[in-house]
Amino acid sequence: MELELFELEPWWILTGDHLRNLQEGIRKRYGKRHLVLFAKRQDNDDCVCFDLDTGKVALVHDWASPGWEAKGEFPDFNSWLHAAVDDLIEF
Repeated sequence: MELELFELEPWWILTGDHLRNLQEGIRKRYGKRHLVLFAKRQDNDDCVCFDLDTGKVALVHDWASPGWEAKGEFPDFNSWLHAAVDDLIEF
């Protein structure tokens, strides 16, 4: 945030109303999980969230049926950021 890196194509760091609306949808769709959304891919429905239950970063395919949304995880934010920069280079 301090560096104002909000667009790491294909990832968007979410802010404002867009973040609030998508977070509310994630909460409704996957209410048994404690997820805090922070980024979304622009080319599909993949999102990344802090998983408050595991302490990891969850890769979630939004709009999948509950139980099928988990696509993977990262041990921490820095691991996800490294992968996001790789995606930026490839994109």
